[in-house]
Amino acid sequence: MSEPKRLHPAAMIFNTIQAIRQTIFGFLPLVILAVGNDMWIYVIIGASVLAALIIIFSILSWFRYTYQLQEDQIRIHQGILIRKKRTISKHRIQSIDLSQNLIHRILGLTKVQIETAGSDHRIDAALSAVTMAEGKKLHDQLKYKKQVVQEEEVTETTVEAEAVDYPQKKITPKALVIAGSTSGSFGIILGLFGLGFSELESVIPDRFYNNVSEWMFSQAMQVLIIFAIIIFIILWALGILTTLIQYWNFTITRYDKELFITRGLIEKKQSTIPLKRIQAVGIKETLIRQPLGFATLYVEIASGEIGQNQDMHTLIFPLIRKSQVAAFIQELLPEYHYQTEGMISLPKKSIPYYLFRLGILPFIATIVIAILFFEFAWIPLMVTGLACLYGYFQFQTTGYLLQDQQLMIQSRGISKDTALVHHKRLQSLKKKQHILHRKQELATLDTAILNKFVGRHLVVRELKVEDVDKIADWYSYRINS
Repeated sequence: MSEPKRLHPAAMIFNTIQAIRQTIFGFLPLVILAVGNDMWIYVIIGASVLAALIIIFSILSWFRYTYQLQEDQIRIHQGILIRKKRTISKHRIQSIDLSQNLIHRILGLTKVQIETAGSDHRIDAALSAVTMAEGKKLHDQLKYKKQVVQEEEVTETTVEAEAVDYPQKKITPKALVIAGSTSGSFGIILGLFGLGFSELESVIPDRFYNNVSEWMFSQAMQVLIIFAIIIFIILWALGILTTLIQYWNFTITRYDKELFITRGLIEKKQSTIPLKRIQAVGIKETLIRQPLGFATLYVEIASGEIGQNQDMHTLIFPLIRKSQVAAFIQELLPEYHYQTEGMISLPKKSIPYYLFRLGILPFIATIVIAILFFEFAWIPLMVTGLACLYGYFQFQTTGYLLQDQQLMIQSRGISKDTALVHHKRLQSLKKKQHILHRKQELATLDTAILNKFVGRHLVVRELKVEDVDKIADWYSYRINS
């Protein structure tokens, strides 16, 4: 058992920054109101008092926060007025992640994020600032059942064990540039730019804003087009830069019981994904990346917050050529198999359902607009045609494949998505039919797996009834008579 320890004093800085970040948006409307009424003195006094209170609170929080590492658990005591004592057993710990922002890296520190098996994040723990040596010690002692080996106890056997060549993949800077060029981050940056540009009028002086507006409208159309192209290129470059900073030196390593991921340029992150928590492996191909032959790999996790991205998936490789996906999975996740040969597609009589689902609303809009504004009816009519075309692409993409104890489901929302699920990870399976389905011998397959929150449904619509029954027999271990 170790003695109770405090975090590194730099934790006070992180606590102060976090508190300011949480309070600044709440007081921002009051600040804007006060500034608009020329009440600068009150803003300065209020900000000074608030900053002093935050600093005092951060110092007291650091002083009252201690952690103690025991043989099979970690104890955390915290709280200024109300003392909280938490004990986290190593048997309940699912992952211990180390991350370093710029301040951490300058001071040689790291943040230790401890996540437990449950979905209640209040029982998780985060040590905001400890030395890198201490962070690695916590990771090693809490992650594994064996005690951390002392330096003087290292034997030849230990050295040989550490020299095991584990499978590893690392993304190249060229692939990151392609990932940034084809990612959705450009759209997000473009939206933020548009929002900020729309608010310029309320921030900058009216005279300056009017002069700039008059100058822009006085220019020739060619100049405005060139200016728009330049802005477009800058925003596109910012999207690439964002991807490079976020996923720089992205490396994934397969160990005996977990996947270990390191990434980041300014903020370096280390994450672990226990293999037993993986519910499914996914291959996602966006509309831009699919024609180029690229895909993104992710896994569905039962719970927790490891590497969560915008799609609520855990990214395990930002960009990979589609032709290399099977080899990647075979090397790092040999429990799963990826192949498209033999995939069962939808019957042709399913096409009307896919066209109807996507085309009905714009078709109704076409009728309404044709009655009221006939000269504009071509717009919703074009949208109807595009919607039906997209529905046909959905029909072509959708299918399934059974391989021993694995079910592969391929579908399309906006992006093409392929999910590989083991039999034991399926939580439920449903067969759905309405009256038209029954007459045409069609059915909808609805399966569910656990993910970060309540679950994810993998749905294949308008399959043949015999295909759905085949999957149901496989799921329930029924033997066909």
